[in-house]
Amino acid sequence: MQLQNYALGQWIAGQEGQILVDASTGEFIATASSQGLDLAAMMHYARTKGGPALRKMTFHERGNMLKALAFYLQERKELFYPISYKTGATRVDSWIDIEGGIGNLFSYASLRRQFSNQRFYVDGDMVSSSKGGSFIGHHIMVPKEGVAIHINAFNFPVWGMLEKIAVNLLAGMPAIVKPATLTSFLTEAVTKEIIKSGILPEGSLQLICGSARGILDHVTYQDVVTFTGSAETGKMLKSHPRLLEEAVPFTMEADSLNCMVLGEDASPGTEEFGIFIKEVRKEITVKAGQKCTAVRRIIVPEQFVEDVQIALGKALAETVVGDPRKEGVRMGPLAGLEQLEDVKRNLKILLTESEIVYGFPDQPMEGLDTKKGAFMSPILLLNNSPFTKKTTHNVEVFGPVSTILPYKNMDEAIELAKMGKGSLCSSITTGNDNIARDYVLGTATHHGRILVLNKACAKESTGHGSPLPMLVHGGPGRAGGGEEMGGKRGVMHYLQRTAIQGSPTTLTHITGTYQPGGDYKDPGKHLFRKYFEELEIGETIITHKRTITDADIVNFANVSWDHFYAHTDATSLEGTLFTEKVAHGYFILSAAAGLFVDPAKGPVLLNYGLEDCRFTKPVYAGSTIGVKLTVKEKTDQEKKNEEDVAKGIVKFYVEVYDETNETIAVATILTMVKKLNQN
Repeated sequence: MQLQNYALGQWIAGQEGQILVDASTGEFIATASSQGLDLAAMMHYARTKGGPALRKMTFHERGNMLKALAFYLQERKELFYPISYKTGATRVDSWIDIEGGIGNLFSYASLRRQFSNQRFYVDGDMVSSSKGGSFIGHHIMVPKEGVAIHINAFNFPVWGMLEKIAVNLLAGMPAIVKPATLTSFLTEAVTKEIIKSGILPEGSLQLICGSARGILDHVTYQDVVTFTGSAETGKMLKSHPRLLEEAVPFTMEADSLNCMVLGEDASPGTEEFGIFIKEVRKEITVKAGQKCTAVRRIIVPEQFVEDVQIALGKALAETVVGDPRKEGVRMGPLAGLEQLEDVKRNLKILLTESEIVYGFPDQPMEGLDTKKGAFMSPILLLNNSPFTKKTTHNVEVFGPVSTILPYKNMDEAIELAKMGKGSLCSSITTGNDNIARDYVLGTATHHGRILVLNKACAKESTGHGSPLPMLVHGGPGRAGGGEEMGGKRGVMHYLQRTAIQGSPTTLTHITGTYQPGGDYKDPGKHLFRKYFEELEIGETIITHKRTITDADIVNFANVSWDHFYAHTDATSLEGTLFTEKVAHGYFILSAAAGLFVDPAKGPVLLNYGLEDCRFTKPVYAGSTIGVKLTVKEKTDQEKKNEEDVAKGIVKFYVEVYDETNETIAVATILTMVKKLNQN
């Protein structure tokens, strides 16, 4: 059997290539080769076919596309588990990879709500560039006109692909995915289902199962390259002349020497001690230690070293190693015999300065064929002098191997953590928030993510080794210096930020968002009498006016119970900003609503929220206020079901001014507005 690559809209089997086998049994699975693929043509196809199709879609349309794909794969997830077992992954390991990857699609589908329903994103706030307000600046972000090239590692053949394409597809860029060939047969199976679904526009996803050597020769400044794998390979790719010449963005997530720290307060017998042992055992054995976030260094108070050693030994002894298809197995083999040899080779280096306190690299395993299967027991080491024996901080064993390191005080623990020279993640288990604060602030410069674990969050914690879609995944130094996922931050990696300048009216038209100072449009009738489709950006009503009285201020204080001295006691104003009793800011906002709200039943269903509220000038009794209400932005909403009311969210810019025509308050209110078309 030959694995197929998906290129130029068709499945293409390479010629003879790398032989792939079952990690447990050594049985032949397939051969993988990319020989015969035209990599330059694949890049051109993505740019000219997939890119334009994605860029024509809005963020909401692209998000709904991801949602549909997530549901489609979720319905077919059981197809992937038997294939995943061949990579050495247990059911739990496979769940992280398969359903974790699908979960990323769901997360980024939901993220569409943080973007307007446009093909581009308006970033940040307007910048005033002139005294009179007729010349302003803003930033927009548009999808790059290239292709995202994802070069992934062998350990997560599903999650590695889905967590990356979820982001670039939402941004509006096509992708070419190059999984590690060793486990590419699982990536191929998932990709076949994706293509079969017909959900993605043609050209938005292509797959290379064999070698992609030479693909970087064809990149341009509009492309983006991401890499997950060893630091050595990453450095080689990052220095590719074409990447340097074209200034191509390159994100690297390299394996790192992640650490887990036990706080000095978490002594044996405490809940935190038990939580720590359980979490460390999990991080050593899940995926047979083949995770970029797995724990490599276990940093514990020197007085607890023996206790930790004994407790971890007992916990690891309960871990059944074997074929992941067999009931009761908690840790499968490594991904292949070559990977096993690499682990043993690096373990020998660690053993020059550390000793084994649990497990053996060549331990016979009952009922397992260790010549055909890449089986290995978990191994725990002890480095009793981690400040002088530094191999632990420089060599990573990418398998179920971790080293205990003692420390005398928190300063030492922080220093040991930083000796990893940059990591994807770290965690500290402590019930003392002062210890947690000191550790986080002391090590944040060296880590992409830090988990603080204690009994208050342990039950719901996602764990030391679990990157989350809405949080960044990456780290400085040895970890590669890159960031993945991270919610909006990740999406922006595939967008070009451009500063635009001009008049407020022109920038309103370009951005589709009202810019203060822009021309007003006559709506012809009250804005609250218009349906969602009928409202236009910039339409404005100017209300009649109202004079604020002392009775208003007194009555609002009594109704709201807000008796702050500035509103109620004129004798206490000396040395303050106020010259007399000042009206409550929230009363001014309420009074403004009374001026701009049309009370009769109409298309406006409800007030949805309030943003960016500012009170810019004190209002005293005798002041007369008026309001300008402008359609600022419109966001479509999908119907939840057939019975749901078709509607959208409309943001109105509220500007309250006084008799001198000075602005006294501004805010953006969000309203839910019914659509005229209910289909």
